[in-house]
Amino acid sequence: MPESAVAKALLVDDRKDNLIALEAILQGLPVEPVAVESGAAALKQLLIDDFAVILLDAQMPEMDGFETASHIKHRERTRHVPIIFLTAADRDAQLALRGYAAGAVDYLTKPFDPWVLRAKVSVFVDLWTKTRQLEAHADAARQLRTLIGAVDEAVAILRSGADPQRALELLEKARP
Repeated sequence: MPESAVAKALLVDDRKDNLIALEAILQGLPVEPVAVESGAAALKQLLIDDFAVILLDAQMPEMDGFETASHIKHRERTRHVPIIFLTAADRDAQLALRGYAAGAVDYLTKPFDPWVLRAKVSVFVDLWTKTRQLEAHADAARQLRTLIGAVDEAVAILRSGADPQRALELLEKARP
């Protein structure tokens, strides 16, 4: 994945006005919001893109946020994506516990401070970006180790007076 890849935030809410508000809150952050209006649409989107964070409405028709989160956490590809539940429900502790049990990293009730949400999203975007950078560095280190091994083997072949063509083939094969 290129280091210039932009982090994405998946916004899931059945109310279009809430999605517009979330997009406005995230404006100016180094994140591309992707808005969907249902749990099913969120699951489909997660098959297409990778996300730094998911902002998930807890109460939606058909598939609620808790069921959506459960599906997300049971998929190998998406189980580590942080989920922040957002809900207009009262501050019922049982709902918050249900959210955490479904795999959420946080549970915010509306109205919430938009600056708090921005700060939370920013942390997950930074973590996502740093993780991608570490993965890129690890890939480069693996390629370098492979190349060094091929160079060492090619040098040994050449020193032994063996087939120089074989040494060249080793180097060509190890080239990234």
